Parts: sequence; structure tokens; C-alpha cells
Amino acid sequence: MLARLASGEAIAEGTWLIADRQVSGRGRQGRSWLDAPGNFMGSTVVRLSPQDPPAASLSFAVALAVYETILAVLGRPAGVFLKWPNDVLIAGAKFCGILLEREGDYAVVGIGVNLARAPDIADRTTRSLAQSGPAPDRDAFAHALARQFDLELSRWRQFGLGPMLTRWMAAAHPVGSQLSVHDAGGARVSGRFEGLAADGALQLRLADGQLRVIHAGDVELEGN
Repeated sequence: MLARLASGEAIAEGTWLIADRQVSGRGRQGRSWLDAPGNFMGSTVVRLSPQDPPAASLSFAVALAVYETILAVLGRPAGVFLKWPNDVLIAGAKFCGILLEREGDYAVVGIGVNLARAPDIADRTTRSLAQSGPAPDRDAFAHALARQFDLELSRWRQFGLGPMLTRWMAAAHPVGSQLSVHDAGGARVSGRFEGLAADGALQLRLADGQLRVIHAGDVELEGN
């Protein structure tokens, strides 16, 4: 969708592109995203306007859409929680990926979910939804996610960022969780989770008591 928008093609908000196979999927910081039969790989577009909350905060709406869809599909399984900024985990394991990219007045939202199978990744624990129950049907999951995303997008626009961050916090790992953050330059800082700033930035309490505000970075739960 990003290439289509860049070429000048008009794509209506609410349009979804669902892939059966993916040969060049990617995640944050240039990581590859591996496909597998029965998994969900889709993207949609959001038309941004000056009246919307900050575009970067859309990631919280996307994460909540995936989170709520998972709870509905699996019947509220234990151990599902959010990790900043838009990871959804089951028992600490990664089972989905969310990537937002901008093209002019559009945000392209890419989502991958391990419904049936999870790839083996050397540096992290992965999981599929099939390990928590019967694998959801890909097309049924796509319809459920699209409906929930429409709802979260409406809430984001109507009520603003504050209520969304409150909901995000209620679904996230608890305040006080030990985290480590790797920034784009590779530097690593550790501390305890102190919640979110008003703009959605991560607040990290360092060992010396200093409060560090993180606007971008790759977060890991220490001891996970």
C-alpha cells in the first residue's frame, strides 16, 4: 500500500489488503517478518487530518485493536498484555508485529499475527495463537480485526489520546516492571516502568532515581 500511495493512487480509508504470502515483510528497525500458511498478514490506511491526535499516537489504537481482537477470539486467555509502544504478548512471547509508516497525509498500518505457526527467532521467544487454543480462521480473524480497528480509530479521534493511554496502561505490564530499552543508536538503558507521559512516551525510573523519558526505542522485559 505504501508504494501505491507514493505513486499517487487514491486508497480509501478502511481499505484492507490481506496477503496469502509475503516475500519482503518487515518489522521495526528493519527486521524481517516471516510468513507462514494460516497466519494473518494485512495492511490498511488511515487518512490523517489536522484535527486528529498526533499521528505517532495511532500506534496505541492499533495495539488496542489487536489486543481486544485476541481477547475476543481466544476467550480472554491468561497472560495477554501490552508492551510499549505497540507490542501484544502472550506469556511474554511475541506473536504479532505492528508497523506504521507515513506517506503524505496517510498512515499505512501493517499487522502480522501468528495465528497458526510461529517462526523460530534466535534472540526472542515467539508463539502462535494455536498454542493457546484452536488456530483462528484467517479470514474470520481479518474481519474481526477490521471491525475492532474501526472502533479504536473512532475512539482515538473522538476522545483523544488521554482515555486511550488509560486503557493501554490497564492492559500493559504493571508499573514497576523492570525494562531495558535499546535506542536507534544501539545504546541500552535499564530501569523500572513508571507509566506513560501525556504524549505516550515511556517513562523509565533509573537506578539512581532519575526519570528518563523515552520517545523511541526497542523495549524488552528483563527476566522475561
